[in-house]
Amino acid sequence: MSQSPSREAILFCRYILSSLDRLVHCLDGLDETQLNWHPPVPHANSLYALVAHTLGNAEENLLWTLFDQPSQRNREQEFLMEGSSTDTLILRWNGLREQLQQALLSLSSQDLAREHLHPRRGSITGLDILIVVARHAAEHLGQAELTRDLALAATPQ
Repeated sequence: MSQSPSREAILFCRYILSSLDRLVHCLDGLDETQLNWHPPVPHANSLYALVAHTLGNAEENLLWTLFDQPSQRNREQEFLMEGSSTDTLILRWNGLREQLQQALLSLSSQDLAREHLHPRRGSITGLDILIVVARHAAEHLGQAELTRDLALAATPQ
């Protein structure tokens, strides 16, 4: 990528990282049962799976697709993930956060206008990729906040 970051890239960086910070924060203080608890509705996901999936989405889009690299992601596996603690996801986020910030702050206006081949959406611009990631992170943040409340209510303290 090239030149100084565009104003849009700076704003998206702030918004995306803030949403992902808050998402990971939803894991704070939860035990294994609460991390892996599923709401009692079809296709609902645990907090552990939601965080793993949302981080996977951000990584795929912002580090691979935006830079025209083939995706190594196994999206379906993310929804099956469970964990005994938050350690793995927090370590992953701590390393990924810095990479995402560097990638986002390297994007110029020309980079945002350029087309990229998305693994599920076809040809989209760099700006479209940022919108997809921001929207996706915000959707799953809301879902995670609600799932956390429900998990805490469903498990004895």
